[in-house]
Amino acid sequence: MTKSTSKAKLEVRTATPADVPGIVALVDRAYDRISGYSRGMIRGQMNNYPEGQFVALYEGRIAGYCATMRLDERLALAPHSWEEITNDGFGSRHDPTGDWLYGFEMCVDPELRGVRLGQRLYDARKALAERLELKGIVIGGRLPNYSRVRRRVDGPEDYVAKAVEGKIKDPIIGFQLKNGFEPIGVLKDYLPEDKASGGHAAHLVWRNPYVDPSEPVKFRVPRGVESVRLATCQLQMRAVKDFDEFIANIEYFVDVAADYRSDFIVFPELLTLQLLAFEKRDLTPAEAIDRLTAHTPSITAELSRMALRYNINIIGGSHPTRTDDGDIQNVAYVCLRDGSVHAQEKIHPTPNERYWWKIRGGDRIDAIQTDCGPIGVLICYDSEFPELARRLVDEGARILFVPFCTDNRQGYLRVRYCAQARAIENQCFVVLSGNVGNLPNVENMDIQYAQSCILTPCDFPFARDGIAAEASENVETLTISDVNLADLTWARAEGTVQNLNDRRFDLYRIAWSARGRRARPLPHPPTTGTDTPGGG
Repeated sequence: MTKSTSKAKLEVRTATPADVPGIVALVDRAYDRISGYSRGMIRGQMNNYPEGQFVALYEGRIAGYCATMRLDERLALAPHSWEEITNDGFGSRHDPTGDWLYGFEMCVDPELRGVRLGQRLYDARKALAERLELKGIVIGGRLPNYSRVRRRVDGPEDYVAKAVEGKIKDPIIGFQLKNGFEPIGVLKDYLPEDKASGGHAAHLVWRNPYVDPSEPVKFRVPRGVESVRLATCQLQMRAVKDFDEFIANIEYFVDVAADYRSDFIVFPELLTLQLLAFEKRDLTPAEAIDRLTAHTPSITAELSRMALRYNINIIGGSHPTRTDDGDIQNVAYVCLRDGSVHAQEKIHPTPNERYWWKIRGGDRIDAIQTDCGPIGVLICYDSEFPELARRLVDEGARILFVPFCTDNRQGYLRVRYCAQARAIENQCFVVLSGNVGNLPNVENMDIQYAQSCILTPCDFPFARDGIAAEASENVETLTISDVNLADLTWARAEGTVQNLNDRRFDLYRIAWSARGRRARPLPHPPTTGTDTPGGG
């Protein structure tokens, strides 16, 4: 007798970074607006609280998604808006000591209504709350019929009351009541662009039946160990006779860092300008950029080869090049030990770069997912703009790499002091790598000054002066240090100061342009009450 087996058609599980493209595609299918969440926002939700994001797969395709974070009761049950509570959708207000789950997104494929995907995703949330012994779940539920009947009710509170009594049919409130939720009020101006709801939402809670609300529980963050070894290369700029010699110099330091079992090595900004030293004649700036651009495929191929061979993640400094759109950009190529290659353009070229090389600023900055968690890259001057680091940290980055090139101590200290500030205000590690010496026969690279370092927040788990390690000034060397990422999690939740948690989201936020973020979307009106999206 033969047994036949087949894969399950429907699966609900925790979301992973590999699901991000499928989730973005789902949001675009499910929402009225053309633009939904950016990939960076979805990555941020996962990176900030990996346990709290769930996907439903139907026949292998992502057909449902819900986003969740933990919050303290003081925040979860107080009046708030969607943008304020979620930090514009990144979920970076997640508090690992929070006693409530907060659901801020529920999205299902409009072609699969009736399969009860929404109910299954809510069940996953409830199971998480029960396992963690949290007080329950809080959501903001849309009021999709409010605008139709607003003349028949005395405001959104009356609408919610009548919907609970059954005098008004509201598919979301009806669904949530059946799901065990109860309204505790109305969130005014929760989502202003939701015209059907008048911008408002029902403030709904589900209370965990296995937790006694009269017995407060204090959640603590364990002081665990999540060790990462960082190496920063303070590189001597030198004349090389050809491309092979340049690569050999880079590979030497990669080899040494790998011998010390480093997880990352970072090189300085503009290190590829050494490739201009063996040119036979003086080049104009435009000719120099074109010559460097011709080396780009070989540079990325060699860095990727080294990352794989030596089992190390390489932040390859930066490389001035003409990109596919014709712009001249200063680009950091990040080659990971899984074989992937990522590019981060410098957002803010310095006045000197704009004048001499005609370099233009990039359009996007995003965290890069690695085997040690998400990281960010701020090329030199970019470290002096705090909103960039905050964007990367909101996406989940815990280590920021800063390749820099400065010609004197004043310039170096501008980068150094700003990088230290980024470490403190974002409670993250910041790694600087600069070049030293001089580069004969290359215009605009006369002298260099650097003291590369690995910086930390300033609190009890970290180094006394906020410096994990630093190089001697103006000598070629490799500086290595172990850092504990778990210390960041502890400091953000229980540190002496908690910069990320204590931001005043009711007063200010960073509003990114359409290039850098996508507008918060609205779901299609539900066809039934069973798979209601948009209700948290």
